[in-house]
Amino acid sequence: MNEKAGSCFFLGSSESTLEKINKRLMIEFPQIKTGFHSPPFKKEFSKEDNSIMLEAINSFKPDVLFVGMTAPKQEKWVDTHRDSIDAGAITSIGAVFDFYSGTTSRPSSFWVNNNLEWFIRLLKEPRRLWKRYLVYSPLFFISMLKYKFKSS
Repeated sequence: MNEKAGSCFFLGSSESTLEKINKRLMIEFPQIKTGFHSPPFKKEFSKEDNSIMLEAINSFKPDVLFVGMTAPKQEKWVDTHRDSIDAGAITSIGAVFDFYSGTTSRPSSFWVNNNLEWFIRLLKEPRRLWKRYLVYSPLFFISMLKYKFKSS
C-alpha cells in the first residue's frame, strides 16, 4: 500500500487513539493517504450516526477500510452497510487499533506466538469477553466446519 501510495480509512475508536495511529503511520508508511472517523461510543448507532460514518468513508474512497468498533458490533455494521461503502476492501480489526496506537499493550511473545493472546485478554476482561471466546468462537468454528463439509 505504501509503494503505490494507496489510501486507508480508519473507522472506530477514540479521537486520541486515531491521532496516535496517524502519527505512527506517517513515520512507518509515509506514502499512504489516511482518513479517520471516531463514531460515538454506543451499543447501537442511529440512522444519523450511520449516515455520518458512510459519508466520511465514501467521500474519502479508501483502498482499504479498517473498522474497529468492538466485536461483533463492527462485523454487524459492515455486513449491514457493505453495499453502501465505497472501499476497495473492508476489514474488521477490533483491538488492533489499540495495539497499533500503543494505548493497549499486547501480552508477552510467549502468548502471542502460541496463539493464546485471546486467553490473556479473557483473563483481563472476563465479563466482557467470556461469551465471545467461550460461546461464539466455538459456534463460529462449528458452523464453518459444517459449511466446509456440506459444500465438499
